Amino acid sequence: MRICSIASGSSGNCIYVGSDNTHLLIDAGVSGKRTLEGLNSLGLSLSDIDGILLTHEHADHIAGLGVLLRKKEMPVYTARETAAEVLKLKSMGKLPPDIFVDERPDYDFSVGDLLIHPFSTSHDAANPMGFRISDGRRNLAVATDLGCYNEYIVGNLEGLDTLLVESNHDVRMLEVGRYPWNLKQRILSEKGHLSNESAGQLLCRVLHDNMRHIILGHLSQENNYPSLAFETVASEITMGENPYRAGDFDIQVALRDKTGDIIEW
Repeated sequence: MRICSIASGSSGNCIYVGSDNTHLLIDAGVSGKRTLEGLNSLGLSLSDIDGILLTHEHADHIAGLGVLLRKKEMPVYTARETAAEVLKLKSMGKLPPDIFVDERPDYDFSVGDLLIHPFSTSHDAANPMGFRISDGRRNLAVATDLGCYNEYIVGNLEGLDTLLVESNHDVRMLEVGRYPWNLKQRILSEKGHLSNESAGQLLCRVLHDNMRHIILGHLSQENNYPSLAFETVASEITMGENPYRAGDFDIQVALRDKTGDIIEW
């Protein structure tokens, strides 16, 4: 399996995941041009993509969706409620008919040789989801826009080889930053975004001997730095109540303005 962040951050999200035979995008929150450039850097084109997994309807996850679908008709797997919200947006333009495939949290479905398990996330959207993906032997998950985590989330992120998890903000930067109070409260709420500290604490719950790769994603442009996210999460892992140290794992930070290295295992 393989995963690569084409873009990940508060300004736009698009993640490639795939196998030798099946290629998917999770979200399409950057421009069509940027998405195509990211795919080309991986030796792929839009014609190779078998479908899009859509987590929720916020702009930083759907901004390029209409352009991509007009370039190539392909299924968009998402919750019915999410599709309804997307179809209300005039900014989407005219979309191909019957493009959305209704998927429900906790009900598995397959695309090609990949088994996909959607799970609910805590976020202020219609029916937001994360995705756990398996080829039968290897497992990865993408979990962003979490707001908070609980035993249900932990259960869905156990036994993974690779995890891309939200590390959105530094709480202190957010609290003293220039955002209006209501936006700060939204981000800090259980329907908002996961802080660096919380991301590290969540990782402490799901790390295991065979975890290969950790990617920190969906960083805030205003309230975080890649180095700060990395150091905070690493400290939580090393100092947390688990048998591991941060150096035991490959930990990378996905950037909002640059396609990352492809991770393959």
